[in-house]
Order: sequence, then structure tokens, then C-alpha cells
Amino acid sequence: MRYPNGQKNRSSQRASGASRAMGFGNRGMTLEEDINATNDFYRNTHKAIIHKKPTPVQIVNVHYPKRSAAVITEGYFKQPSTTDYNGIYRSKYIDFEAKETKNKTRFPLANIHEHQINHMKGVLEHGGICFFILRFSVYNETYFMPSEIFLSYWNKQVNGGRKSIPHETIEKTGYRIPFHYQARVNYLAIIDQLYF
Repeated sequence: MRYPNGQKNRSSQRASGASRAMGFGNRGMTLEEDINATNDFYRNTHKAIIHKKPTPVQIVNVHYPKRSAAVITEGYFKQPSTTDYNGIYRSKYIDFEAKETKNKTRFPLANIHEHQINHMKGVLEHGGICFFILRFSVYNETYFMPSEIFLSYWNKQVNGGRKSIPHETIEKTGYRIPFHYQARVNYLAIIDQLYF
């Protein structure tokens, strides 16, 4: 069986709108792959234009084993990256960071950097929609957390508070994103509920 975009199905299990825990847990997909597939679906159906931001890299050395194949042997990050994804949906600027953790009880705030937080604050100041997509891979659970909520935990950490967000807190303050066949991480459905 093939997906609508022509790729082969990576699982022999049923492909329906069921949750990850009911048949998609062993597909070998990462959060980034699921979001990229979701964004492809959004673009192909003219719902939204959201892209993964490339990380700016300075290439220093290239090896040419043959004319048709160049191999980059040395490169450096030019500058710290901001967030993972950005684009436009319903005339609004969208900007978000996606993080996956194997931790069972908490999401460590060390996974986020201060320059990312500063970037998100700027997006919010200019009226953009900014959020986090957090996945607990052990439970196959994915959550949408608005930046405004996440920033309150970040600010507590900066002021000497705990350096993580407990799983149960994310369950209460975030929005669970169920797995879907085409839009695997259908975050636009939550944006519709919260912002439109």
C-alpha cells in the first residue's frame, strides 16, 4: 500500500485515524518526519504553507571523490537557529518549535535555548501565532502548547524554579494532538480552536 504522496506504507498495521498507541507506535517515525509529512499534506491541499527552516551552515571544506559527487567534510553553524518551522495560515504568521523526549515524567527545559525564547517573544509581540509541539515518545503522545503557557514555565525556571515541566502538567495545560493518517500531527485543528 502507498500513501497519497506515493511513499510506501512503513507499517503492515492498519492505517486509519487511530491513535499511535493503537497501532502506529512502532512505525519508526520521528516527530520531525511526522510534522514534515503533515506540512506536505497542508501544502498539497492548499490549507497552509509551513516549512522547516534550514539551519544556516558555513561550508569550509568539500571533497570531490568524482566529478558528480561532492562530499562536505567540514562545516560550521553560522549562527544559532531560531525555531524549527514557520509559515502562513489563514493570513496569520505561524512559528513553532518541535521537541521530542524519551523522558517518562517531564519535559526538560534544557531542550530549549534562550535565543529561541527571545525569537518567540518577538513573534508574539508582532501578532504571530507561536507554539511548541512536544512529544513524549515513550507514551506516543503529542501535545500542542501555546508559547504564552510555555513562557510562564520558562520564566519560573529563570527565576530559580524547576527546570522541567511535569508530564501531568503538559496533559492539563497543553492540547493533545491525536495521530491521523494524512495530517499525522494535525496542529491546524488546534489553531482553529484557539485563534479563529
